[in-house]
Amino acid sequence: MSVTYMTRQQREVLQCIESCADGASAMELTESLHAQGSRVGLTTVYRHLERLEQQGLVHKVVTDQGARYQFCRSHHAGRDCFLLKCERCGRIEHLDCSHLGELYRHLMEEHHFVINPRRTLFYGLCEDCAGEERS
Repeated sequence: MSVTYMTRQQREVLQCIESCADGASAMELTESLHAQGSRVGLTTVYRHLERLEQQGLVHKVVTDQGARYQFCRSHHAGRDCFLLKCERCGRIEHLDCSHLGELYRHLMEEHHFVINPRRTLFYGLCEDCAGEERS
C-alpha cells in the first residue's frame, strides 16, 4: 500500500506510536503527544490512526480493554506480517516471517480462504512467560 502525503500532526502520531514498543491506545498516544507539547486532540488522533492503519503503517488490535495500535515495521517491504499476543502478560509482538506466505497460499488454494495479514493475531505465550511455566 502506498504512503500518501502526511500532515505534521499525522507524522507526530506516527512517530509517537513508533516509539511505543508495545503499542498504545489512542488516549495514551494523545497524552504522550500532549507531554511533548503537541496540541492534537483525541478525535484527531483517532482520525490519523484510522488513516495510518489504512496505509498499512499501523496495526489496530482490539483487546478486552479496547483498541491498541502498534507500528508496523514491515509496511515498506510489502511483506505480510502478523501479531503475537501473550495470553499471560498481554504483550503484543509484531512479527514479519517469510514462512507466512506458504501458510497464506495453502489456505487460499486448499481452503479458498484469503487471510488478511493486517488483522491476523495469534495467541500463545511469549518466551518469558513460557519459560516461567517450564520452571
